[in-house]
Formats: sequence, structure tokens, C-alpha cells
Amino acid sequence: MTSFPSFDTLESLQADIAELIDQLPNLKHRRLIQQSLAILVRLAGSEIERLDWKILSASLADMERGLKLFHTYRHVRKVTIFGSARIPPESPEYRMAFDFARYVTELGFMVMTGGGGGIMQAGNEGAGRENSFGLNIQLPFEQEANPFIVGDSKLINFKYFFTRKLFLLRESDAVALFPGGFGTQDEAFECMTLSQTGKFGPVPLVLIDRPGGDYWQAWSDYIHKHLVQKGLISPEDPSLYTVTDNLDVACNAITRFYQVYHSSRYVRDQLVIRLKSELSDTEVEQLNANFSDILVQGQIEKSKALAQEAQDETVDLPRLLLYFNQRDLGRLYQMIATINQMGTPSAETTAHPERK
Repeated sequence: MTSFPSFDTLESLQADIAELIDQLPNLKHRRLIQQSLAILVRLAGSEIERLDWKILSASLADMERGLKLFHTYRHVRKVTIFGSARIPPESPEYRMAFDFARYVTELGFMVMTGGGGGIMQAGNEGAGRENSFGLNIQLPFEQEANPFIVGDSKLINFKYFFTRKLFLLRESDAVALFPGGFGTQDEAFECMTLSQTGKFGPVPLVLIDRPGGDYWQAWSDYIHKHLVQKGLISPEDPSLYTVTDNLDVACNAITRFYQVYHSSRYVRDQLVIRLKSELSDTEVEQLNANFSDILVQGQIEKSKALAQEAQDETVDLPRLLLYFNQRDLGRLYQMIATINQMGTPSAETTAHPERK
């Protein structure tokens, strides 16, 4: 018969944790640290099995590696490149991914890939080791890290797909998708699903074909025929992405997205949009006139940082507040495009869209 810690034992563990927290060198996030440890203590008193603990432990180890690595690079915008691991180096798709990665690093961005072969290898090769991250997955039959990232300190080997994908999306400020199989299709749809539900982005999504290719155009045609025309998504939802076989168009879609728009987050029910430069009252009135349909109540208003953002590094940036309906994501992207045509970003901002 399995025995579990007694109530007195758990009480003692909680007291030990409180004492441990008091001895930690950095107590900036004390409440969250205590909350995380308390969850582990509660689990220790529950009837979960050894395999459950192995999954939890390995997941936390994945998280630790990712959080430690990306903290150093948190001020540089990053572009995640998705695509098939089966694309050979001599293919035009490989060359496009190589050139795209080289171009965006010349603009100051860093590149993240899944660390494997094919399109992932092209991304790391084009970006160069110093500008690359590889988020590889441990599999029994594949995949070895590609030679352009193997041995680098910015290569992480994840145990689980879900923790790997978390960082590929959480740390990205733009996503470029090249042709690929089930995994690439999954990544394309998940980007849009997570954006629509407020769990990711908004960020620019660029679907890149080889010159004259129709992989993503055919995909977009499917979206129109089977999703838009049947009312399963909004007519504006294709505004979420850009389909192109031109690298200038792809790069411009990314840099233009951060012309005035900086980032966003939710504070309770309100969407907070941070801007690189303040909009005029007239410009905000124009936004309200053109985008009132995406609000569930109230108006789009100018604001300074909210109290909940006091520790945010963007605290000095001007903001827009709105009660977004979290449904019309395509319209939100259209509003961001309109915002980027407004305002007067400084020469420094225009020259360095890659800086957060």
C-alpha cells in the first residue's frame, strides 16, 4: 500500500520552503516563487505516480534551459523560421530560407529554428552561428542538430515538443513559414489560433514560397474556399498573414509591423497596445471611427502604463487601451497596420525595428 506524506509533514515542508525563500538572493518575484514551490508541495501530497513526476521534472528542466538562455537576448527581436526538415540544400526553397535568414540578420534580428536539417539548417546557415538559436528535439531516430548550430551555446535540446514550441513562439517577434509537412502546417495554424485567443502575438506571419511557387498560395486558396466562404472564420482573418515569393516583401512585412506598434498584452479584460510614439487625439478618433466594430464596450483610449505594468520594461511607452472582442483578429491586424501608418517614429526607431 502506498503511503503519502502526513498533514504534519506537509506543514513542515511548507515551513521549510518559507525559510528557503527568505534565504534566496533575489526576492523580486517572491510571491510567484512561493506560489510555484507551493504547487510542488501540494503535488507531493497527492496520488500522482512516478511517471507523472518524471514528466513534470523533465518539463521543468526544459523550461529552465529556455528561460536562462533567452533572458540574455530579451531586448533583441527574433524571427522564427518553420519549414520541412526534408528540403535538400540544392533546392530553391533552401536557398530562399538561407537568403531570408541572412537578410533579416542584416536588419538586426536574430533567427530561431528547430535546429534540425532542411529549412531549419538553411535558416541557421543564412543567419550565421552568432545570430542563431537552435531549439532541437530529442527523438530516438532523428533529429541531429544541423552543423551550423551544433555545439553552440544557443542550441537547446528539448525533451518535449510542447516546451520546445512554447519557446519557438513565446520568444519570436515574427514567424516565417516555408513549405513543409504536417509539422509546418500545424505550426501555421497554431500561430493563428494562439494569436486569436490572445496567447501569442500579434506578430507578423510571413508565408514564403520559392520564386513562382504555389505551396502557400494554394494553402491560402483553401483557407478562402473552405473557411472564409463557409463562415468558419472572419473574412478579415487572411489579414493575419502575408503570402509571397519575394524576400523584399517578406522582410518589409516584418519591419513595417514594428514601425509604430511595439507590443501588446492583456490586463484583465483590456488589451494594452504599447507604441513607439504617441498618436494624436485626431488619430485616435480616426481609429475609433474605423475600428469600433472590434470593441465589446467603450472606446479606444490613450493611456500611460497601468499599475499592473509597473515592473514592465516598456513602462515609459505610450499606450492604447481597448476592450477587444478577441474574435476579429484580422481586423486587429488591420488596425495595427493603420497605427503603423500614423505617428512619427524617431530616426532611431526607424533605423532599428529589431530593438524591443
